[in-house]
This record gives sequence, C-alpha cells and structure tokens, in this order.
Amino acid sequence: MAARGRKPTPTALKVLEGNPGKRPLNENEPKPNKKAPTCPKWLEPEAKKEWRRLAKQMEALGILTEVDMAAFAGYCQAYARWKEAEEFISQHGTIVKTPPAITNSSRRSALRRHTLKS
Repeated sequence: MAARGRKPTPTALKVLEGNPGKRPLNENEPKPNKKAPTCPKWLEPEAKKEWRRLAKQMEALGILTEVDMAAFAGYCQAYARWKEAEEFISQHGTIVKTPPAITNSSRRSALRRHTLKS
C-alpha cells in the first residue's frame, strides 16, 4: 500500500532553503559522491560539447553526481537535437513543402482503371 501524504523533502534542499520547518535534518540520508559522471560515448558530438560545458560547473556546485548520468545525458542529447532543429529552421524556414496528397477520388479512379483492365 502506498504511503499517504507529501513526499519528504530531500535534506540537501532543506539546507538550501534554510530548513524552514526547523525540524531536525535527516543525517542518515544517502549522499552520492559529488563527482560528475563520465560522458557517455554514444552521445552526439554537439551533446558532448554541452556535457563538457556544464558538467564541471555543476560538479563544483555539488548538484551533479554519478547517479545523475542518465538524466544529464538525456538533457545533453535533447539540447543537441533542439539546436540542430533550430539551425535547420533558420536555414530553411518553418514551412515544409510536401508533394500534394493523393485524394480519395484519385485513388478511386486509379482503382477503377485497374479493375476495368482486369
């Protein structure tokens, strides 16, 4: 059965907020090493650039740890794809021209022609 009520606020967040509830802080809460994870090899080159740009700063602030690898990699990859899309839109515009769609009436007439030949 699921626990009721609010989820507990992490101790690190309470410390940042000045412990507004003035309740004792949880000293036994798990604390991952404040060390940036290694950059995954599978990231796109632009995502790796973003990783290098932010990882050291976030590590210095103590807000990036080894357990954050997947989420941080997801952000970097999404950033790279967003940047690529923005560059494409800058070059080609926001409207993409496609060939005219085949309408139902043209499908029916093509089908009719095919059936009459058989």
